[in-house]
Amino acid sequence: MYDWANSVYSLVITSAIFPVYYQKITSAPDGSQQVISFFGWHVDNVSLQSYALSVAFLIAALISPLLSGIADYSGKKKLFMKIFSYLGAFSCITLGFFYDMDTLEIGVIAFILAGIGYTGSIVFYNAYLPEIAPPEMQDKVSAKGFAYGYVGSVILLLVNLMMLLYPEKFFLHDSGQAARASFVMTGLWWMGFARITFARLPDNVFKKKAHGSYLMNGYREVAKVFKQVLTLRALSLFLLAFFTLSMGLQTVMYMAPTFAEKEVDMSTDMLILLVLILQILAIAGAYFFSWLSAKIGNLRALMTAVFIWSMVVLAVYFTTEITTFLIVAAVVGFIMGGSQSLARSSYSKMLPDTTDHALFFSFYDITEKVAIVLGTFAFGYINEVMGGMRSSILFLLSFFVLAFLIFYGLNYHLKRAGT
Repeated sequence: MYDWANSVYSLVITSAIFPVYYQKITSAPDGSQQVISFFGWHVDNVSLQSYALSVAFLIAALISPLLSGIADYSGKKKLFMKIFSYLGAFSCITLGFFYDMDTLEIGVIAFILAGIGYTGSIVFYNAYLPEIAPPEMQDKVSAKGFAYGYVGSVILLLVNLMMLLYPEKFFLHDSGQAARASFVMTGLWWMGFARITFARLPDNVFKKKAHGSYLMNGYREVAKVFKQVLTLRALSLFLLAFFTLSMGLQTVMYMAPTFAEKEVDMSTDMLILLVLILQILAIAGAYFFSWLSAKIGNLRALMTAVFIWSMVVLAVYFTTEITTFLIVAAVVGFIMGGSQSLARSSYSKMLPDTTDHALFFSFYDITEKVAIVLGTFAFGYINEVMGGMRSSILFLLSFFVLAFLIFYGLNYHLKRAGT
């Protein structure tokens, strides 16, 4: 149910409505990119969006290990999950005050804080997987979580889409006000349904009793787990492969709406409808890759997904027509859910016998978030230097190729080790 609660952020804020709204507010009158001022810093509007994502994930990556160490040491994992969840939800509500260029700073800062809240809460949420499901059920449970998230986010997006198309029927003045109302509804949805999770998830599963300084013991927990990660070759290789995969996968997902609008000239209504359809395809993809992993193994299933991602990126580079883009996007929808749910459960299965699940998953989260920082920053920088997004898209292909090679090497290593 937490996937149900927070996935509306991923859909409404990062994929469907906010990117389009942001572009309409910050673009030139003809819809083209333009240089804007953010606290006196003059930057391309598309690049600013990409940089804002980078900052959000970088901050989350820097603070999550220490907080995870404190959470594991004290047994207060659920408390930290609540704090980040409410930070993200309230920040989404604050986006409702982003009206025009005069409130640009409010919008971007709230966008960054929402990203920090989302990514921070996910660390502790993911860490519950090995505590509530045995290894043989983790692929299925992980896929079910993502599926719930896609269903929940689709429901809210349908309502928001109707608001954008027919604002007067919802007592709203125009589509801009409807978009801002959508941001507020996202925060309320996230906050409200998260209460179900917080009411049911166990607290302090291992009955830990904290003594001494939370801060110092948190640092000790981080150092201890970091040493373990370095000595576990298979786990280290998996994190490296996941890092390169995330640099490509997450950047594609976050920047695709902007690419569709700027490079393929897709209308706002069609773009939101497309994102809606992709969520439905992602549900099927999550269950398909869960089934595939049971047939051929987790790593082979992941390699299959990575290969498809490589073909997708190559196809996007050459795409100029809306029809072709829609076909490629449908493939993206199918593999994005499977890739993410399978990566989460695969990592969970590779963990050693431990009670420090929040810390181990914080390293998983750091790997993903640093990858997003570098991926989105590279995307924005190449776009700014080259003057177009197609060069950035082509650059992402190298990440998927490298991820495939590392997963292949890991699979070979595990075979030789007889595991």
